[in-house]
Amino acid sequence: MIARVSKREISFAEFVVIISTMMSLIALSIDAMLPALPAIGRDLMVENPNDRQLVISMIFLGLAFGQMFFGPLSDSTGRKPAMYVGYVIFLIGTLVSVFAVSFPMMLAGRLLQGIGVSAPRAITLAIVRDRYEGARMAQVMSFVMTVFILVPIIAPTLGQGVLLFSGWRSIFVLFILMALITIVWFGVRMPETLEVEKRSPFSLNRITSAILEILRNRIALGYTVSAGLISGAFLGYLNSAQQIFQDQYGLGELFPIIFSLGAVSIGLASFSNSRLVMRYGMRFLVNWSLRIIVLLAIIAFAIALMTAGSPPLWLFMVYLLSSFFCVGILFGNQNSLAMEPLGHLAGIGAAMVGSLSTLIQMPIGTFIGQNYNYTIIPFVVGMGIMGGLCILVINWAESG
Repeated sequence: MIARVSKREISFAEFVVIISTMMSLIALSIDAMLPALPAIGRDLMVENPNDRQLVISMIFLGLAFGQMFFGPLSDSTGRKPAMYVGYVIFLIGTLVSVFAVSFPMMLAGRLLQGIGVSAPRAITLAIVRDRYEGARMAQVMSFVMTVFILVPIIAPTLGQGVLLFSGWRSIFVLFILMALITIVWFGVRMPETLEVEKRSPFSLNRITSAILEILRNRIALGYTVSAGLISGAFLGYLNSAQQIFQDQYGLGELFPIIFSLGAVSIGLASFSNSRLVMRYGMRFLVNWSLRIIVLLAIIAFAIALMTAGSPPLWLFMVYLLSSFFCVGILFGNQNSLAMEPLGHLAGIGAAMVGSLSTLIQMPIGTFIGQNYNYTIIPFVVGMGIMGGLCILVINWAESG
């Protein structure tokens, strides 16, 4: 139900659309860039094709550190001022990328983009918690996550479409337009949802205490680490997807369509999870999803060895979509289990779990991507090893 009624009333539908479009800026900033990586590498004279993957990785590094900052900041200043700061940083980073004349300058811009876009990542969830509770909150988040999952399906096609008519820099101009539209709409229509009397001072001690509590709690730590491990394998896929489909399999402009199938699989899993979790429970689904991921990786690795690392595309897609369905089951459940013992930490706990898991994810995904060798083997091995490590970590957490 609605926790409070603002002076400037905003309808439920408009609230959901604003929150969804702000969250979608994250996925758009990542996935729309994938078709442009070869052109960026060529124009900025990147000699090693694997190095252009850093255009994707750097935004995750920014997300990791930004969430630690913007969650507590919004608790102190209110949601809207903190969101404005994040958007300013995002726009500065986007402008740096637009005018980049060297690859390090591009990466600096992407890092700033990641820091900035972590504001809508952290603060929109807090706004939903401020305004709604119970079933109504769950309904809002269901709509928001549906949009968030749909964006990766269309973002690469959108990026490819821009490339057909203009250069890769125009994709960043698209980000600027999207950011300006959403932040102006947010500023004009969205009321401040955190009253002054409920704000808490920004404190590094508060952030440190939240991190220490996660580190001391085996359940919170175990599921945070496991979320980072499997997300790292997924980031390894994101980093190398363009090379796998366009360079290895020669799909060219069909790449966005094939890539979108993975997002569809994850979306179907997220949709199915809402029913499966009521029947089987989160722990059962997490354990069996990880076991299936490991088993599929072993089978795919054997097939890859027999096909010089390039099995038929249809067979690779069967493996990919099956594994990503399991990944989609894991995403929501691992984070929920990590937050189970941290309910008293509320927003800052979620921000710290998100930051720590992303800090684990980023180096793993970068390492897997950097080892791409024009075969699927690095990605498949990464999925299998990370899945196995997740099982060990969760067994350790639950045994305590």
